[in-house]
Amino acid sequence: MLAIRRQAILIGLVVLLDQVTKSWAVSTLADGHVIHVFGSLQFSLGFNSGFAFSQGQGMGPLVGIFAIIAVLFLLRAVRKATTQLSALALCAIVAGAIGNIADRFFRGEGWLHGRVVDFIDVQWWPVFNVADSSITVGACALIAAMLMEARNGKGVDKTHES
Repeated sequence: MLAIRRQAILIGLVVLLDQVTKSWAVSTLADGHVIHVFGSLQFSLGFNSGFAFSQGQGMGPLVGIFAIIAVLFLLRAVRKATTQLSALALCAIVAGAIGNIADRFFRGEGWLHGRVVDFIDVQWWPVFNVADSSITVGACALIAAMLMEARNGKGVDKTHES
């Protein structure tokens, strides 16, 4: 398994990348400027005070509290992960959640009233950020790890088999 130090470094690097790219987006795209990258990919600034896909606008404090609780449970799950892939996946989810929680703390007025910075726009999907990508990739990797564990018999309670 990943050592605690490596897990912390991985989480820290993802949070740092997320916050640096969000700062860049705010400073570069604040005037409504859009940067076309290629195909339908572009960078355009948006803010989300709700949760996934801009649902629940204005529910930032509630979403923030839920996210903090989820991070605490996920950190515990990282320590109990049975494979390196599941530990990495959980670290990615934790890092993404922390990145978005940081926005709620530091990008607004009042406790957890900040809005999450979104800027990656493929024009056929809601605008997202590095933290959102980390959560999504982590969730997919966690599903893959669980499927592999089930196929290999890990994590299956064999005491009830006939």
